[in-house]
Amino acid sequence: MHQLTTPREDQPLLTAVTSLGDAALAVEVLELRVKNEQLSQALVSRAVIDQARGMVMALAPCSSERAWDLLVEVSQHCNVKLRDVAAALVATTKGQELPEAIRREWRRALRRLHALERR
Repeated sequence: MHQLTTPREDQPLLTAVTSLGDAALAVEVLELRVKNEQLSQALVSRAVIDQARGMVMALAPCSSERAWDLLVEVSQHCNVKLRDVAAALVATTKGQELPEAIRREWRRALRRLHALERR
């Protein structure tokens, strides 16, 4: 059996390659941690959005898809993230008032919804 030996002059190169491998692994771990945090935040946001969606379905009344469209529409017209619009709507169950811009857009969105239903 042949044994592979490395000449002494290649040792620094091997150490550098190993260090680069460790650095690549560290970068990958950091990227995975960031993705994990993003997914955790998305799960929390999704729960609030789903609660708001249910509220819209009960109050409007409308389908799940239409409730989603209404939330998105209000979010876009107010230039507020969807999760923040949803959180504001859910917060009304705890006595908080909707911010004026969101309230105004909800009124407009609901008027458009009712106008479509009348046709």
